[in-house]
Amino acid sequence: MGTIDFRAAADENSIVDLSSQVHQLPCCIRFDGPVEVSHYFKPKSSDVEIDGVKTEEAHFRGRKLQGATISLPSGYSGFVLRQASNLNANGKRKASMPTEDNQCWEVKAKFNNLTYWNHDSLPSKDDTFFRSFHWFSIAEALHKPVKVEDLVAVSHGGKNKI
Repeated sequence: MGTIDFRAAADENSIVDLSSQVHQLPCCIRFDGPVEVSHYFKPKSSDVEIDGVKTEEAHFRGRKLQGATISLPSGYSGFVLRQASNLNANGKRKASMPTEDNQCWEVKAKFNNLTYWNHDSLPSKDDTFFRSFHWFSIAEALHKPVKVEDLVAVSHGGKNKI
């Protein structure tokens, strides 16, 4: 288990805003170091719009990708996290830092929208990734406090009962 330090996220100017720069690709990239992505991955707008969703296209490793940029639901933000350093300025382990079993993460950047990509089909509101955002409204309904009025049901005799 671990913890996430959101103190940097509270100060809007202290973290990088990656909105319109976050992409969900339909592949696995086994590399986690720095790279000049903009030299190789160059999305551009297309003239196609499906179900009110504007599409984009790009190529990755010779394969055509078709994507759409979607906003995160109101009240939600995305964050890029990094493992917090457990060393102080002298290079010694901080006494207050958690052990390896209880890692601490800190906010590196944030985003409010992202672009998801499909290999063989145009993006649409029927895509699994796009539909997964419906969970936010379902979760909100499930966790909303229940009022007495919500429990009132009509009985078989036409009378209300609790």
